[in-house]
Amino acid sequence: MNPDDKTSPSSCRRRLLLQALAGVALASGTGLAGRAMALTVEAHPQDVFDVVIIGAGLAGLTAARDLDRAGCASFAVLEARDRVGGRTYNHQLGNGIICEAGGQWVGPGQTAIFDLARELEVETFPSYYEGRNVYLAGDARYEEDLGAAPGNPITEKLNQLSRRVPSKEPWTAPDAAEIDKLSVAQWLTAQGLDNASRFSFDTSIGLTTGTPPASLALLHYLSLINSADCSMEKLEGFKDGAQETRFVGGSQVLSTHMAQALGERLKLSCPVRKLASWDKDIVEIHTDRGLLRARQVIVALHPALCNQITFDPPLPEGRAQLQRLWPTHAPMRKTVHVYDRPFWRDKGLNGQISQADGPLIFSCDNSPPDGSIGVLSAFVRSAQLSHDAERANRTLAGIFAQALGDEALQVRQFHDHDWAKVDPWTLTCVGAIPPGFLTRWGRYLKPAVGRLIWSGTETADIWASGMDGAVRSGHRAALEALQALVSNGRNA
Repeated sequence: MNPDDKTSPSSCRRRLLLQALAGVALASGTGLAGRAMALTVEAHPQDVFDVVIIGAGLAGLTAARDLDRAGCASFAVLEARDRVGGRTYNHQLGNGIICEAGGQWVGPGQTAIFDLARELEVETFPSYYEGRNVYLAGDARYEEDLGAAPGNPITEKLNQLSRRVPSKEPWTAPDAAEIDKLSVAQWLTAQGLDNASRFSFDTSIGLTTGTPPASLALLHYLSLINSADCSMEKLEGFKDGAQETRFVGGSQVLSTHMAQALGERLKLSCPVRKLASWDKDIVEIHTDRGLLRARQVIVALHPALCNQITFDPPLPEGRAQLQRLWPTHAPMRKTVHVYDRPFWRDKGLNGQISQADGPLIFSCDNSPPDGSIGVLSAFVRSAQLSHDAERANRTLAGIFAQALGDEALQVRQFHDHDWAKVDPWTLTCVGAIPPGFLTRWGRYLKPAVGRLIWSGTETADIWASGMDGAVRSGHRAALEALQALVSNGRNA
């Protein structure tokens, strides 16, 4: 068929996509307009997709949903795992109750994921954080009500510094080169903190970023604070913060709902091994289930995970180096202890425990909305906790008993999810960026290369590394793909 023939199915489809784009009102942080503007583009028998999406996490599925709503029927979603959800995953505890093994919290300002939940009719409920925290150091135990804690001057300094570091492109900050020489630990040391305050900062920052402050770039951390309205309290807090809210049914339910609408366009257990001719009109996608071809490819993967794909021809040096050097040392390990009831609440405790010198980093009350059973989720130091389930259960239950009382020894279920070991498709959970990385390689993160469009939470303009960032990146990638199709159609 002559590609210049304006009556060809390809040309007709692209003109319809152009009409769809003309009706899109793209507000900040939102995706394509609703089904009212969607056009029906009939799929024609062919061996070339308009778009292939690699990755069925929140980013990839959001992009697929937007393509579908815009009227693009010629697309496929490829997922290496045998499930959807990426770095979100639900443990099934019985009787319809779940506990999240991966990302789970959202909060004020994360409008993209709240909008998605409303559209999918997924309800939310408040995290439980009322009561006192418990701190452990050896045999010592200390309780504190953080709700009454005054503001910290070091926190305010970080908030002020973050105003100079745009979350969208932190490497463009006026003094980015100087800031990026420092780790967060170096900056904190210069503030003269006492041991208790330093422990508090190290624990909080480590949970947010998945890495100790000594390995974390100050520039990157300031960009995360900038995302949260230049408020460290909002970034890391429960009350009025990014950990304030959970999803009924668990965060993975957002992905399962989106996946249900895709039908056969979603292909699970389909890892991509090679992307060939990405610099030509048609990209060849080599998978374990055969060869696909596409006009545009959305790569909705963690940057380092892209290294598991062969690119022919090789990617430009900047993008290739960004992928090769992107850190993967923050996979995270998360456990779940289930009890008959959340007994700690009766004692005025909120289930939040921090340990200075043991395997427990932090625990929290992850019980269902009605409190019908008690659930403690914990982030642990993997190297300090046995991978034998029975031993790990006993060790953590003993720590919980020291903090909350002997009722913690009466465990009904135990679950352990080490993201470094569950599959080869989760190298790391969050972006633990070291000093000097963003100012050298950051500019290669987002721009498309040939027919390849990069997505995933790491590419988000705000809330990068969070679930909201993943959704935002999916919206952007879908729009870029549609615009590219239209542009190429004009030149056909």
